[in-house]
Amino acid sequence: MARAKVFVVTYSTYNHVNTLAESIVKGLEKAGNVDVERYQFPETLSDEILAKLHAAPKPDFPVITPEKLAEADGFLFGFPTRYGNAPAQVKAFLDSTGGLWSKGALHGKAAGIFFSTASQHGGQEATAFTFLPNFVHHGVIYVPLGYRSNHLFDNTEVVGGSPWGAGTVAGPDGSRQPLQKELEIAEIQGEDFANVVAKLAA
Repeated sequence: MARAKVFVVTYSTYNHVNTLAESIVKGLEKAGNVDVERYQFPETLSDEILAKLHAAPKPDFPVITPEKLAEADGFLFGFPTRYGNAPAQVKAFLDSTGGLWSKGALHGKAAGIFFSTASQHGGQEATAFTFLPNFVHHGVIYVPLGYRSNHLFDNTEVVGGSPWGAGTVAGPDGSRQPLQKELEIAEIQGEDFANVVAKLAA
């Protein structure tokens, strides 16, 4: 029987989310029971605007389409927060999935989220919470991280992530890179998610 297929789909302006995604993929592959594919959300900003934002170059991953997303058994979405919500690029993609919704094409699939914020209190949990209606309306099964990592109990320093999913804190100027603890949390999320998807697809 074919193995379950998991897509890791990201939007990342300054590569913090893409760095987390590398550990997510590492965890998925470590589980050894799913096939993993990497994608990115379509960009909605012009090259001129991205240059003014000093955005990082786009990674060499294919751009996800609604039709392609339907091929996955599960997917993990990674993106930075925008005032406690998903960025416009991710919202625009979800707005384009009406055809999938009308056919129930995503119903019963598994999904999770990981994210980046500028500050410790920048809305990591709020971002996941406000994103849930997208999954609910598609009948997608949300798979949270829970307290699977002891790093989530660490109060000795600022550590991104929560029971909702892995995360990092980029800092107000984007100079802070993901900590090793945050990368380990992301790896655990990937491995756990793979195990859940494999069970659902069995």
